[in-house]
Amino acid sequence: MTTIIQGSQVRSIVLGTRVEKATGTLAAETKALFTVAGGKVLITSLIGEVTTAITVANSYKLQHNPTTGTTKDLCAATDIGTTDTPAGNLLGFQGLTGDSILTGPGAAPTIKQPIALTAGSVEHVSAGTDGAITWVLTYVALDDGATVTAA
Repeated sequence: MTTIIQGSQVRSIVLGTRVEKATGTLAAETKALFTVAGGKVLITSLIGEVTTAITVANSYKLQHNPTTGTTKDLCAATDIGTTDTPAGNLLGFQGLTGDSILTGPGAAPTIKQPIALTAGSVEHVSAGTDGAITWVLTYVALDDGATVTAA
């Protein structure tokens, strides 16, 4: 059977452009993960995969720090380490500011409705000191020339 359209092409049609960023070993810090430039974008999905187990308490959240304006939480700070989060677990949230990050072995929610962002950065705020996460973000440019890149 011939495949007329590849999986990556379907993903691009449904979710937009894919960008990936590994956190490195988590530390108690605020760190830019993605840079939004050239205008507004619509985040269509944002999923993390734990690549090194998180074994200590870690109040963790994602936020948007715009070039102009006030920093805004994308999800509520959630302890992702008290009960240990093993490598391979997925992290996600449903897209409302007050939503906690949910984790699961092989399953996690993604955002229910796209999130519009202006130029600036998507950051993580971590209070823990171990573990690592690789985040995958998909987006559609709302303004011609708008992009998201790994920070």
